[in-house]
Amino acid sequence: MSKEKQTIHDFDINIIYEYFSNTERQGPGNTEETLKALSFITGLTEKSKIADIGCGTGGQTMTLGKNTPCEIIGIDVWEDFVHKFNLNSASHNLQDRVKGIVGNMEKLPFHEEELDLIWSEGSIYNIGFERGLNEWRKFLKIGGYIVITENTWFSEERPTEIQEFWQKAYSEIDTIPNKVAQMAKAGFLPIATYILPEAIWTDYYSNQALNIDTFLKKHKGNKTAEDFASSQRYEAELYTKYKEYYGYMFYIGKRIK
Repeated sequence: MSKEKQTIHDFDINIIYEYFSNTERQGPGNTEETLKALSFITGLTEKSKIADIGCGTGGQTMTLGKNTPCEIIGIDVWEDFVHKFNLNSASHNLQDRVKGIVGNMEKLPFHEEELDLIWSEGSIYNIGFERGLNEWRKFLKIGGYIVITENTWFSEERPTEIQEFWQKAYSEIDTIPNKVAQMAKAGFLPIATYILPEAIWTDYYSNQALNIDTFLKKHKGNKTAEDFASSQRYEAELYTKYKEYYGYMFYIGKRIK
């Protein structure tokens, strides 16, 4: 398989999770952008409950914990991520309010209208944007919020190379107006939509470059690991080449039905 046709989904999931387990965030984002998104949310109290779905090791969740009084449950399917999440929570003295559990975003362990806020940075693609919005909505109270980051096209047309890569990696990638329309159709009032800064991506890929070297030393001679590292380098190269055509967006909505 040529590197041009490889995406993250072509590799063993254990390799993927191990690779990302040593990064603070498993997708593009930073504290400042999490706080910016949080600034659109009103009405949170110590009685409010937040779920961070696909929380990873909890980089963004710790920011939520330090800047809200709420109970926060982080959910991820990978046990090692959740273990590191809970270590992070304890290191920030948040363990009484911020806890990670192993769980599947397709079968969330919540009651209907239990949550005041659903947060999901860089992870809804695992279930799909539309499906996630429609299936997760029932867990939010009427008037509750959902905050998502999603890879998005910035234009109606783009070069074939990047079109084909992302069509294979994530077929639900779409334009901003179409994503906003999907949110409204799912029963959410769109509150805010904005692009994550370019620096978010460059920092993300720079940190990955350091991680790749450590990862390859550990797996020297392992072709699967080497191919995966190559695929991540290729993804970074594509972003540098085509960054004006796509990027991560924050989508913030309020449940109205």
